Amino acid sequence: MSSKQKNGVRYDRVEVNSRTYPWPTSPVVVICVDGSEPAYHERAIADGRMPFLEQMLERGSDLRADCVMPSFTNPNNLSIATGVPPAVHGICGNYFYDADADAEVMMNDPELLRAPTLFSEFSARGASVTVITAKDKLRRLLGRGLKGICFSAEKSDQLTVEDHGIDKVLERVGMDLPSVYSAELSELVLAAGVDVLERDRPELMYLSLTDYIQHKHAPGSKTANDFYAMMDGYLAQLDALGAVVVVTADHGMNAKSAADGSPQVIFLQTVLDGLTAGPLGTSTSRVVLPITDPYTVHHGALGSYATLHLPKGTDVDGVAAELRTLDGIEEVIGREDACRRFELPADRIGELVVIAERNTALGTSPDRHDVSGFTEPLRSHGGLTEQRVPFLVNRKITELPAGHRLRNFDAYWVATALASGQQPPN
Repeated sequence: MSSKQKNGVRYDRVEVNSRTYPWPTSPVVVICVDGSEPAYHERAIADGRMPFLEQMLERGSDLRADCVMPSFTNPNNLSIATGVPPAVHGICGNYFYDADADAEVMMNDPELLRAPTLFSEFSARGASVTVITAKDKLRRLLGRGLKGICFSAEKSDQLTVEDHGIDKVLERVGMDLPSVYSAELSELVLAAGVDVLERDRPELMYLSLTDYIQHKHAPGSKTANDFYAMMDGYLAQLDALGAVVVVTADHGMNAKSAADGSPQVIFLQTVLDGLTAGPLGTSTSRVVLPITDPYTVHHGALGSYATLHLPKGTDVDGVAAELRTLDGIEEVIGREDACRRFELPADRIGELVVIAERNTALGTSPDRHDVSGFTEPLRSHGGLTEQRVPFLVNRKITELPAGHRLRNFDAYWVATALASGQQPPN
């Protein structure tokens, strides 16, 4: 087993959030392919567009894992980064309602994070760590406490060694600054990852892509296959550089459209305003859609998961019963049950959690969602039907602990074991 010495202390393993990670003897690269349900790479392989991944999986491991709920970007990226669910790290959406402050808050502030990341803990012990994200919203959260390279492709024209651990990335990889709504944003993350791995050989690397393509294009479509073919080339380079590579996702993706291509949406605020103003309540309720973030052009803040904040005096069970009668609703769950089942922080969700069926999205009211920019039928995520994600490894996993439910946030637990010549521990 390899180890690292810093300030007279030798580390051969690091404990983070009550999980133990061996010190890797070769670089570990975890890639979060945002929105990548398994059908994307399966179709691309079947269509001959990912020859390297096909070969890699023959000698490696082709597994499936569950992401955390809600199946949104921030909760899952932070779970991968911390190795634990939202109940521990506190990030339960891209957005939440702070009842104490009576304010709706984007979950981009690092101060909202309640647990250290593997990146900060490994770097504090002398490891070289690199985190590259597509969007800057994640860079701030993932970079909390990290001493190393940490930057977003979105802001890669503004990098300094002092603030980001690196500069001149666009020059280094020979790319122009991409649009935040483009496949090239993800390509820049991968190209920069290959460049840093070749030059610096960090012990830990995290590459987090964007789901712009998956929101607009179904598995097997030409545009989707082109995107995965691009990714295949970078996977081959990372593998050739000797890294242990785990490819997973923060969530899957499904169509949320009616037969005519229009968004299939239940507008919960409209429904609730009618219920809670009548015999089931005393005043207006609040619908929070945790998919909401600064980048809504491709999904219009429409996902399949919502939390409901109901005023005192509301018949919560009565509201839940009424919502369950709506076509397109899969589950309506009380706070206590939702926290237990989905490992959520109780103080950051409402009295009820609502989850839509596979092809249905949840909104507030029609006037609060701009779908004018949609050029393709709505595809989105957030529900239970987007929870199954790939877990692809360029090394063979011979066994997992008996009864272990593989999660996307097991990525570094698996990868550091393999990179130190072990199998994931019992």
